[in-house]
Amino acid sequence: METTTPWLQRPPSPAAAGRVFCIPHAGCGATVFANWPEEKDGVEFLAVELPGRLTRFGERIPDTFEELARALIAGVAPYLDVPFTFFGHCWSALAAYEVAVQLDRAGLPAPARLFVSSQPGPQEELTGRMIGMTEEQLAGELEKTVRAMGHKPHPELVSIYVDVLRADIDVSLRYHVPDPPRLSCPITAVGWTDDTEVRPDEMSGWAVCGDTEFVVFPGVHHRFIDAPPELLAVLHAAVAPRAA
Repeated sequence: METTTPWLQRPPSPAAAGRVFCIPHAGCGATVFANWPEEKDGVEFLAVELPGRLTRFGERIPDTFEELARALIAGVAPYLDVPFTFFGHCWSALAAYEVAVQLDRAGLPAPARLFVSSQPGPQEELTGRMIGMTEEQLAGELEKTVRAMGHKPHPELVSIYVDVLRADIDVSLRYHVPDPPRLSCPITAVGWTDDTEVRPDEMSGWAVCGDTEFVVFPGVHHRFIDAPPELLAVLHAAVAPRAA
């Protein structure tokens, strides 16, 4: 199986029993999942490359989550031939939800389960420290993420990605769904014990969007970057073949 889609960094394996599509959060590219394994017991983890960053830097960032979801679905449609799921953290949890909504509306295969981390439901009023931040403050947030990935921030790259982060924030500000459609697939809402950005109890609104399981793992807001075994285990279990 070969791929020329810009949405994925590598060709999906034709032997995969399941696939986890991992969507980067605001202001970041697919390298935020650099610590994640490519494969675990037949299930592959595929980092999604979004327009406007890394290998797609010259492309326009979609204005809305609806536009982003339509394009993403078209880009990965050939690889929805085995059980799959989407994982989204914070900003990208809303993107993942909109992807699932559009898959349902189009009568296309639905995720085995949708995973949303550190993000209130789409019907909630959007809040968060970054909304009113200055460019300098946004740069500081990006530097934190880079350090969490184990790298040293490069000033010029941070300056460039501030614009990406600002554009992503604007996309989220345009997305508010007062009466969110219920998904045909179940949802797992992931909270983190030491998350000071989004407390686990602030995620209860996802129950409106479908049959929802709530789990809380140890760690801070960006703990997912470290590929926590407990998170990988639930993602894997959602799409792994069931024992006969």
